[in-house]
Parts: sequence; structure tokens; C-alpha cells
Amino acid sequence: VLNGLRSRVALQVDGGLRTGRDVVIGALLGADEFGFSTAPLIAAGCIMMRKCHLNTCPVGVATQDPVLRKRFKGTPEHVINFFFYVAEEVRALLAEMGYTHLDQIIGDTDLLEKRALIQHWKARGLDFSKMFFKPDAPHEAVHWTERQKHPIDDVLDRKLIELAKPALEARQPVSIELPIRNVDRSTGAMLSGEVAKRFRHKGLREDTISVKLTGTAGQSFGAFLARGVSFELVGAANDYVGKGLSGGRIVIRPPENTKIVAAESIIVGNTVLYGATEGEAYFCGVAGERFAVRNSGVAAVVEGVGDHGCEYMTGGIVVVIGQTGRNFAAGMSGGVAYVLDEEGDFAERCNMAMVELEPVPEEDDLMEKLLHHGGDLDHKGRVDVSGDMTSHDEERLYQLISNHVHYTGSVRGREILDNWAAFRPKFRKIMPVEYRRALIEMERMRMGVAAE
Repeated sequence: VLNGLRSRVALQVDGGLRTGRDVVIGALLGADEFGFSTAPLIAAGCIMMRKCHLNTCPVGVATQDPVLRKRFKGTPEHVINFFFYVAEEVRALLAEMGYTHLDQIIGDTDLLEKRALIQHWKARGLDFSKMFFKPDAPHEAVHWTERQKHPIDDVLDRKLIELAKPALEARQPVSIELPIRNVDRSTGAMLSGEVAKRFRHKGLREDTISVKLTGTAGQSFGAFLARGVSFELVGAANDYVGKGLSGGRIVIRPPENTKIVAAESIIVGNTVLYGATEGEAYFCGVAGERFAVRNSGVAAVVEGVGDHGCEYMTGGIVVVIGQTGRNFAAGMSGGVAYVLDEEGDFAERCNMAMVELEPVPEEDDLMEKLLHHGGDLDHKGRVDVSGDMTSHDEERLYQLISNHVHYTGSVRGREILDNWAAFRPKFRKIMPVEYRRALIEMERMRMGVAAE
């Protein structure tokens, strides 16, 4: 407040907010915004069965099951009405206190009184003076009054679009090399927008726009990257890399002369590939938490992940050639993952509510190819994520790790390929039970139609 920063920041409060009184108390304590989740969810029909992660929600709120989804009876009007009632209670309380607008009471802790509801000697020792402290400053300085300016006239994407004009206007391949800084956020989103504007979802041919960046990227690097756009980052990136990836390729690797061990170092942040639908991603290093959350079609290789990897994943392929955190595959209803389990304890960190673990079986055809090529199968292009995920696991896994080595020069990946016979039995395939059942049923139907 005294440094003039409070007026430039929106303070949001959440956690158990249900009534207008809760909103007023939050405002008196200094909140500008108010986060509701449970209460409006209940207004929409949730009955708090706490089965969101099991795909068995009995009222169809949090499930992919079409039978259960038909039970959902909520409407937007139910939620709107709930907030109307909350707003009406806020209006009534403000009128009772003699105010006409919520902004007038933000941070006005003088209006709060502590009620002695707990008659216990320990309660008498609680000191709320710091929580209720009111700085000596104008009212405008204690709540959010200045909107931040986010100019987009000179962002990195403007330069990328200018340099990519031959590709955008005549489909000619272009190569671009530029530095990047952590203030460059959502790099690639505007470029992908230009691709989509001209060529729709079909995009461009692979590697038509090849971009090599050096430095530390800001949040949402490669967001919504379109088909035909390839990003290679030599450095590191923050959270939300590849958010909504839509057909492009993202490669992130450390500099060649670095002394760090990539397999033991964080190279991308949390929530990588959130909601990604198509494309490839190769990370020569470790990712943070919630890697590939809600991935629905991207093939990705990473050298380690934090907690909640592949959470709510519905499609695509993820390969982890390093350590994983706890609660892996929670709510995973589609796609497959391959995890290197060198210590044999991965099952303890995997959420087994919806998935099964199985080994990656040896395939004679692949071993013959390896022997024929002298143990070195070169990079073979994109892996088909729409193929039969119930078989060809070894070939699919080998190809993805080969791609990873090809694009990133991964030492860890090369070690695995060079000692494939020793590492292959240590991989575990993670596949949702219902997803496998659906694939088998579809194959039976296809074979039945073919037989007719």
C-alpha cells in the first residue's frame, strides 16, 4: 500500500464462499474479487458425491460416460439465479451499513467486529490486530483502481508474423532464429492465429514455419501452436507450455555447452500441454506438476514429471523416461502413457482408480529391424496417436524416444536406445480400463462389418 503497488493488483479471495455476507466480509478484509466454486456447482446439480476423479458422477456433472451425462439436469439459469441472490444479499447488507457500492468498503476493517463465540482460554490469546490493521492511506490506494496495460504492438509474435510472411502468403518454408525473454508470453499464439485465419485447421505442411528461439520463455510458450509451425527453444520455459497445442511441434532443450544434467533439471514449469489436442512435444529435462493435464491428442516425451501427471487425460501418448510424482493418471480416461520404472515402485505413485499397469512386451518384428539396422533406427516422423493403442507398444515407444533423441540430442534417451534390451522391460504401460474396452469393442465391430 505505502509503495503504491496495492492499487495495481487485484486481490481475489476464495474458499467456502456461499453467501452475500461472505462476500462483504471478504471485501472488508481487502478483497477485490471473489471466487465461487462449490456453491454454483451445487446450483447446477452437483450432489457432492466426491467422485469427480472416478468418471462415475451420478448426476452427469464430471464424467465422460454418455449414459451418466444424460442425467445432467442443470441449466445456466440456475447458476445465474444463485448469483442474483448473492448480489441481492450484498446490496441489502451495504444498504444496512449506509453504502451504495462494494468498492466503498474494500479494506475498511474498522467495520469488522470479533464475536467471542468460543469460550476457551486459548481463544483469548488470539491477536487479530495485524489482520485488521488499516494503513494510513487514501481509500483509492487500498484496493484495485489501476488497470494494467498489456500492449501487444511490439510483442515477439509481431516479429514472427512479419518474418513468416513468405509461408503465410505463399506457403514457402521459412526458418527464423530469435532470442526470447520471460516477458514474452504466449509466444506463437498470434502466429498460429494468422495460420488458422488463412488455412483453417488444416494448417501448413510440417516445418513450413521453423522457429528457433534462445533464452527463457514466458508463460504459455507455444500456446495453440498450429499445424506446420515448429518451435525449438534452447533454454527453458515457464508454466503452460503448449497450452491448447493444435498440431504444431514444440522442442525444448538446454544449451549444448551446459554443465547441468538435463535428466535431473527442471526445463518447463507446471500444467504443460493443458488441453492440447494435436501435435508433438519433446522436453529434454524435467517438467513440473500436472504434466499433460487434459491432453487429448498430443504425443509427448519428457525426462521426468511432478505430481498429478496425465491428470484427466483423454487421448494422446505420453512417455516419461525419468521419475514421476504421486497421483499419476488420476481421472485418466483415454490415451496411453509409458513410464520408465527403474526402481519398480511406480505403482505406489499411480492412481489406479481408472487405469491398469502392464509391461511393454517384446516384439519380434522390431528386434529384427534393430538387428538389420545395426541397432540404430533413425527418426521416423510423427507417431500415429489414432492407431490401435492395444498393440505395437514397443515399436511406438521406441519411435517416440528416437524422435526425442533426434530433436533434443537427449543423453538419457540415447542411453535407453543403446541399451534397449535392458531398458524395455522396465517400462510400464498405463492405459484406462474403459478406454481399452471401447477400443476392443470398436475393433470387434469393424471386423464384423469386414466379415459381412
